[in-house]
Amino acid sequence: MKRRIFLKKASITSLGIVASSSILIACKNLSEEKKGIVFINKPTKPIVIATWDVPNATAKAWEILQQNGTSLDAVEQGCRVEEADLKNSSVGKGGLPNREGVVTLDACIMNKNGEYGAVVSVENITHVVSLARKVMEETPHVILSEKGAENFAYSQGFEKENLLTESSKKAWLTWKETSQYKPIINIENHDTIGMLAIDKNGDISGACTTSGLAYKMQGRVGDSAIIGSGLFIDNEVGGATATGMGEEVLKTVGSFLIVELMRQGKSPKEACEEAVRRVIKKSGDRYKDFQVGFIAINKQGEIGSYCIHEWFNYTVFSDQGNKNYQSDYYNKV
Repeated sequence: MKRRIFLKKASITSLGIVASSSILIACKNLSEEKKGIVFINKPTKPIVIATWDVPNATAKAWEILQQNGTSLDAVEQGCRVEEADLKNSSVGKGGLPNREGVVTLDACIMNKNGEYGAVVSVENITHVVSLARKVMEETPHVILSEKGAENFAYSQGFEKENLLTESSKKAWLTWKETSQYKPIINIENHDTIGMLAIDKNGDISGACTTSGLAYKMQGRVGDSAIIGSGLFIDNEVGGATATGMGEEVLKTVGSFLIVELMRQGKSPKEACEEAVRRVIKKSGDRYKDFQVGFIAINKQGEIGSYCIHEWFNYTVFSDQGNKNYQSDYYNKV
């Protein structure tokens, strides 16, 4: 009898030790998560987030994810939707041209492994996000530009297309009457499309595609295709992408900054806020004349955004549906 009691007590004690150990581990994990340490085995639901009101693009990306596609496939296919939309005058075919009346496109893509591909100042190719992926997967390089990128596209089977639509040409001819060059703060205007996604495996990828500033100088390259500025992914932490005045994002390497701030424990919203404050600090009073906006997602699937001025919005497709949200902003005066 005494032996049985002893064994029973020993068993209960052992259970107590196991339970206590589990609690300690759970507390340790919780403490470390607050510090920004991410545990790879933590389950994450699929989600897509993109700059601006682009429900068709996020719907396509979500469709890929629901078919067990990768986050990389999702962001590529989602961005292709906007590149083919002739009504979107700042992305792909139909984008507004440079000062010479030529449409040039920039794009980049980044996968879960930190591999990255980009193209800049590309003419005659609509789906530059797919071309950027080809650069990443089929070449030893990271960025291809201008005619080199265009010729590579043809070698990969891309079709040559005239990107200047009649509506874009008409707008350009109207602009030429005064040729005044002043960037417009986005009020109901689309801009760069940046997209981030997490798939069923919990892996994060991102893509960014744009025709850049309307009536820009020939050869101008903004932030969209530049790693760390227009887009950055770290699969252990999260991802971020930018829209707005590319020159200002480049000066602060905004997307990389956001991911690093999330690594230190900041939420996606807090990290976006700090990135916007950095832009404002460096620009002085000039921030009143341009817009910059960021979106971000962390490994747990939490999202955030922030911008300088009102009117920036973003679209999220999750198991809660396909919804558009207005971003919080700095300049509330």
